Amino acid sequence: MSRYFTQEHEWIEVEGGEGATVGITEYAANQLGDVVFVEVPDAGREVAKGDEAAVVESVKAASDVYAPVSGSITEGNAALADDPSLVNSDPQGAGWFFKLRLTHPSELDGLMDEAAYKAFVAGL
Repeated sequence: MSRYFTQEHEWIEVEGGEGATVGITEYAANQLGDVVFVEVPDAGREVAKGDEAAVVESVKAASDVYAPVSGSITEGNAALADDPSLVNSDPQGAGWFFKLRLTHPSELDGLMDEAAYKAFVAGL
């Protein structure tokens, strides 16, 4: 599996060739503070790279979660409806937002690997 990152602080983990899981980074979760509500996309929805795909609300602010690549949503994380705090406690694991099937895998080439993302965050 390969994990990539965006400048908007999303991560995407590619499983095999076309399936991927998307969430927000630990940095983003810390910036948001306590997450109180999450709206995930429905399966079957088509998203283009950069589209608003999910919404996360915290005690501080509401933010959009963007699709890091184009694809078709295969699953939203239903567990977040009952326990949005998973975004804070495990943002890069159980707090994932949605899964998708990539329609343009070449879009991954424009994303950062973990080392590049850490350097990007260090410069903020």
